[in-house]
Amino acid sequence: MHTMWKGSISFGLVNIPIKLYSATEDKDVKLRSLHKKCNTPIQYEKKCPNCDEEVSNDDLVKGYEYVKGKYVVLTAEELKEIKEEHEDKTVEIIDFVKLDDIDPIYFNRSYFLGPGENGGKAYSLLREALTQSGKIGVAEMTIRSKQQLAIVRVYKNCIVMETVHYPDEVRNVQDVPSVPEQQEIGAKELDTAIMLIDQLTSTFDPVKYKDDYRLALQDLIQSKIDQNEGKTPKEAGAPRQNVVDLMGALQASIEKTKKAPTKSKPATASTDKPATATTIKPKLAKKPAKPNSAASTQKKTKTVRKKA
Repeated sequence: MHTMWKGSISFGLVNIPIKLYSATEDKDVKLRSLHKKCNTPIQYEKKCPNCDEEVSNDDLVKGYEYVKGKYVVLTAEELKEIKEEHEDKTVEIIDFVKLDDIDPIYFNRSYFLGPGENGGKAYSLLREALTQSGKIGVAEMTIRSKQQLAIVRVYKNCIVMETVHYPDEVRNVQDVPSVPEQQEIGAKELDTAIMLIDQLTSTFDPVKYKDDYRLALQDLIQSKIDQNEGKTPKEAGAPRQNVVDLMGALQASIEKTKKAPTKSKPATASTDKPATATTIKPKLAKKPAKPNSAASTQKKTKTVRKKA
């Protein structure tokens, strides 16, 4: 069993080292939301609607909305200072009362208390004193950055601590709508109702009560697993994002290459052996065609006759 908290119980001058363990656990069947199209689990992101951007935990601060749209910002340092001032690793018993004096509506969560190092004898002393007196202890403590009111009692040879709501945390029953006032009820109807209660009265046995809905849901899930109806996402989300980024980077590189002007490099003599790749020879300029011999003879004859 995982230790949630270490501290001590004090009443009077007695101090008992203890360890705190959760006495209950959530048995709800956890269902995830999947995209119907590809069976991929849905992700929820933290986004600022004003800046239209995702934010990380480092970008967050705590705030209290004291009127609609107005917040008092509390820094991490301020919250830490208050926590250190009020955080005490002691369950201090301030009163002893009867369990029947506390209405169950005040009960919140249950924790097992085990003895800490060298605390076995003092632990046994408190357990026996609570058992024989028939009383429970009312205590105050701080757990998970919250000051708690609690009761300390014995449950099956173990000391248990129940966190209790403060009075202002329990809503006013008078605010419940449509609760009828005291009405006159016929004696026959009342006797019949009491008779039915008597017939259903028994000793409380928690083992006979079961969460039928959770059991039915577990059976349905197991039957689908046995029939090989499991689904896997068609494509993982993260690798797909990497491919998109890679293609974008390649496309940007191509565009950059197209825009960059090409500079011609001067030819340099090289002593290296010629490359084996085929080189393209520049095309030679065509020589002018020779004049026709007959036309040339005729031209020379005209020139001689003119001189004569």
